[in-house]
Amino acid sequence: MVFSFYCFLSLFSNYYLWCHFLLFTSPGTAETAPCDVAALAALKASVVPSTIPPWSCLASWNFTMDPCVIPRREHFTCGVTCSSESRIVGITLDPVGYSGQLSPNSFSNLTALRHLDLSNNNFHGHIHELSFASLSSLQTLTLASNSFSGDFASSSLFANLTSLFILDISDNNFSGELPDALGRLISLSRLDLSFNSFTGTLSRHGYLPPNIIDLALRGNQLTGILPRSVFEELKYLEVVELAGNKISGGVEGWLLRLPSLQQIDLANNSLTHISIDTNDGGGLVGESGVVAVELGFNRIEGLLPVSFARTKSFPALAALSFRHNRLKGAIPSEYSRFKRLFLDGNFLNGKVPKGFLATSDVTGSFGDNCLEACPSVIPFCAPKQKPPSLCKEAYDGDSSDL
Repeated sequence: MVFSFYCFLSLFSNYYLWCHFLLFTSPGTAETAPCDVAALAALKASVVPSTIPPWSCLASWNFTMDPCVIPRREHFTCGVTCSSESRIVGITLDPVGYSGQLSPNSFSNLTALRHLDLSNNNFHGHIHELSFASLSSLQTLTLASNSFSGDFASSSLFANLTSLFILDISDNNFSGELPDALGRLISLSRLDLSFNSFTGTLSRHGYLPPNIIDLALRGNQLTGILPRSVFEELKYLEVVELAGNKISGGVEGWLLRLPSLQQIDLANNSLTHISIDTNDGGGLVGESGVVAVELGFNRIEGLLPVSFARTKSFPALAALSFRHNRLKGAIPSEYSRFKRLFLDGNFLNGKVPKGFLATSDVTGSFGDNCLEACPSVIPFCAPKQKPPSLCKEAYDGDSSDL
């Protein structure tokens, strides 16, 4: 066997013997780069054998055969993608509950790898123990729904991943602040760090990928306000998911007029106000392309913003949620233009605009408010309205406001 040029750097690694002496008994014409085979073997060896079902992808990885030989009838039936040059370019493990602590050597020699997906398994270990620094061709990295841990900010995990297009490490046990290295991922389009234990604020400049389209940071412990200087740099941002954090302050017009924004979810935070009806620096200027706004389960006070109902300002807005806040006052009749409208759990008063109860085109809820003539037998009005005594207390006991 001729030693592959791609494995030259491995001469100084623990895999030298693998790279130089690994033989295949396959009758096929492929000859996978020995370092790639060694990396696959290290990956499988890291997995607890009892968590490898006999029908799974890993069970079919038999290293008496060349992984890239075609056709694959009995061995390497799934989980591995090869290039025409017999390099491993993709690893996608099936979500069957594989468990184990992965070795750094599982990936460091896969220099042609473009796609890595280990999601929905039970892998664990500290993130700094994994090394992807040599994977400059990596385009998608998905570690979602495992048990990886460690301080993300101190990790060199993404040092050279300038080709990375998708990064999803959601639903793990990562901690620490968001690393500045994220800002150097110039190709990144989708970033999902949801359901971890990240802390800190969103106010640092240059740490979010400049060309990001879909940003998901749900279910962490992020604090502080929504910084205009950071978000206005993200010209291609379409989807923002920040629900389930500790973000405070308010929602201002500049946020909703980001040039590409379509959906924003800020539910389950500590927001206190909405400021989009003014014409000052924080107000809305021109049209917004936003389609859906989720602001439920915050501490927002005041009146429902009339601007949301104006087609001149929000021509595309179809779904709006203010569930379980502290809003008062009447429901603007113009809100009947929405297709999805959730206002339950506030202190809204007055009568329900006729347009809502007369149509079946709107999905939502007005329940648990202080509204008149909105019986809970009507699905749109469920659950029932607050007791009059609680409503009077919310309006300082002035029944004239009810």
